[in-house]
Amino acid sequence: MQKTVNMLLAACILALAVLLSGMRQAEAQNAQPSYSTMAPLEQYLMDRTAEIALARSAAPVAISRDADVLVLGQHGYESAVKGKNGFVCIVERGWMSPFYGESSTNFWNPHLRGPICYNPPAARSVLPLTYKRTELILAGKSKAEVIDALKGFMKQELPPLEPGAMSYMMSKEQYLSDEGTHHWMAHLMFYTPLMDGAVWGADLAKSPVMLNPQFGGAPEPIDVFMIPAGFWSDGTADPPAMN
Repeated sequence: MQKTVNMLLAACILALAVLLSGMRQAEAQNAQPSYSTMAPLEQYLMDRTAEIALARSAAPVAISRDADVLVLGQHGYESAVKGKNGFVCIVERGWMSPFYGESSTNFWNPHLRGPICYNPPAARSVLPLTYKRTELILAGKSKAEVIDALKGFMKQELPPLEPGAMSYMMSKEQYLSDEGTHHWMAHLMFYTPLMDGAVWGADLAKSPVMLNPQFGGAPEPIDVFMIPAGFWSDGTADPPAMN
């Protein structure tokens, strides 16, 4: 009798151990990775041909086929394709996320890929901020050091924001988060000086306009108003859910 009890007890202990092991594995799989520091640079780089294609996917082919295309190299963005319409397509990395707040958790995420095509006014007056942030990040600067350096850059080198500056972010291949489908929605972005979002009716019930302080927590004096496009750059539907 005692032998039987001991066998049952052992079986229960084994079953509990298996259950706990499975729970730990599930928790490990469900846990979101923490990106507290920059990963090795190689994790942010891409195959050159693949990066060109991804960058171009940010906008409809009628725009992106004649755009300049840049790719990320060891020391910053490099020209990969010379265009003729004044647009510039690149793939942004996580360090273009806000410095602080909920979205900042992806600042050092090496998986993030944000294809974007800037129109000529934005290429001249907004894209320089991407160049500068990237230069500072690849030089090993911390977030605080980047912010301080950007303040000086704005005063001395940043061109004035041009009227009509906007960009396309319509790539179905974008990777903006480790959660869910990894992409957000196909949208257009319009750059303005800092202003009250109510001027655009942003973030109001049933309004398609959203205000994203793109460079949140940093000194860049730019607001970004975002409007869903309703379809991806390849023409397939992307109906956003509006509250």
